[in-house]
Amino acid sequence: MNKYVERVYNGVIKENPTFVLMLGMCPTLAVTTSAMNGIGMGLTTAAVLIMSNMLISMLRRMIPDKVRMPAFIVVVASFVTIVQFLLQAYLPELNESLGIYIPLIVVNCIILGRAEAYASKNPVVLSILDGLGMGLGFTAGLTLIGAVRELLGSGSIFGLQVMPDSYEPLTIFILAPGAFFVLAMLTAIQNKLKLKSATNGEGAQEGERLACGGGCAQCVGRVCEANHDRLNAATADSNGKKEEQK
Repeated sequence: MNKYVERVYNGVIKENPTFVLMLGMCPTLAVTTSAMNGIGMGLTTAAVLIMSNMLISMLRRMIPDKVRMPAFIVVVASFVTIVQFLLQAYLPELNESLGIYIPLIVVNCIILGRAEAYASKNPVVLSILDGLGMGLGFTAGLTLIGAVRELLGSGSIFGLQVMPDSYEPLTIFILAPGAFFVLAMLTAIQNKLKLKSATNGEGAQEGERLACGGGCAQCVGRVCEANHDRLNAATADSNGKKEEQK
């Protein structure tokens, strides 16, 4: 697969931040009361992710290692501020709906994680595509969860009534507990189908395991240490092979 296409595919499918890596759970659970909120939050995060990846990649040789995390936060915070001003000016209703979760994009683990793990080590174009892939994957995850919650909780999707008048809405799904129910339900289906995720990484084939090793549900105590040891060994082996090829 072309390396440019692979970066987008990786974020949308292979390592989807919501359903595979299970990152950014705070906005995922908090704002997905409707499909519109989900897609709004996802696209907002995607815009910040793409721009921050681009700038961090451009400055990667200039940022000292000792201050790289504060520098990343300053870059991300600058773009979040710009995006928030644009939302306030052109989409005030969406801005009001998302509320405090827009400023909290600054500390979203997906954005800081991609800045640290990818953008700070790779060229600009690949970093932009990595941000695009992760952003689209995050948007798809939030939109799906929001659509399920809105459908079950109010009988509509994107504000359009799709359930018959006889349908009795399950209002718990548009309340806080509903987010946990829907996420658990979708994760259970994913695990049942043996699809790769952070909760069933051990069941994936050797070449398809997550970058973190997977098996988060069992990652405690000595098992957690073993997972990290295995990941470190695999990383060292991969780096050794790259050096030999050079």
